[in-house]
Amino acid sequence: MQVIIKINGCEYEADLNKPRPISIPLHDGYYQANAFFAPFLQMEPVVLGNFIGDTSKGGSVNFKNVMINPHGNGTHTECVGHIAKEQIYLTECLTIYTFLARLVSVYPTLLDNGDRIITRAHLETLVADTTGMEALILRTLPNSPDKTKKHYSGTNPTYMEKEAAAWLAENKILHLLIDLPSIDREEDGGVLAAHHSFWKYPEDTRRNATITEFVYVPDDIKDGIYLLQMQITSLQMDASPSMPVLYGIKKIDT
Repeated sequence: MQVIIKINGCEYEADLNKPRPISIPLHDGYYQANAFFAPFLQMEPVVLGNFIGDTSKGGSVNFKNVMINPHGNGTHTECVGHIAKEQIYLTECLTIYTFLARLVSVYPTLLDNGDRIITRAHLETLVADTTGMEALILRTLPNSPDKTKKHYSGTNPTYMEKEAAAWLAENKILHLLIDLPSIDREEDGGVLAAHHSFWKYPEDTRRNATITEFVYVPDDIKDGIYLLQMQITSLQMDASPSMPVLYGIKKIDT
């Protein structure tokens, strides 16, 4: 399906028959992406008397319970409710689902203490023009497929400095997607400085802004401009498992 869309006065053509999901599929078992010492995602059949909700075990249907921690188990999208004192749900904050997005690859900076960070200077250099851009997707390098099954707990993964997150807010980037378990340091005493800077909480809260963590963008998807579609569940929570989808677009000269 070919569509023509108008964004900020410019027309683009996109092929909706060529979606590229950039989420990590959720499944049970040991080899799944995991962080913050969260329990692994689990799927278990319902057992009621002689009934078992698993066709592989003789049941008539598959009927399973799922235990998941959205922040620790794979790709998820979160709103300011993640850090807010008040109750704020993702479904209240994300009410538009399609955006113009830029994909950028970045080599994190290695600090003397061994931390690896994404800095404001990285963004100012790699994303010089934010005109009309609503979402930014950051792919950290190197980009091993092991990201889809890595256990990050206790490893001090790469994170974003608060000044970089503030730059995104200053430039009106509403949706940040990143292939890390968090934009903040794994152990920071609960400060979550980058989250606070991005959402400008609590001084000037950006309720319509979201952060999507734990994406995975394969190498064959090249840096550039894409149409981004955000897919989430209707959970009344601060976060939801999600499936962001990219579509290649071409600007139509007029």
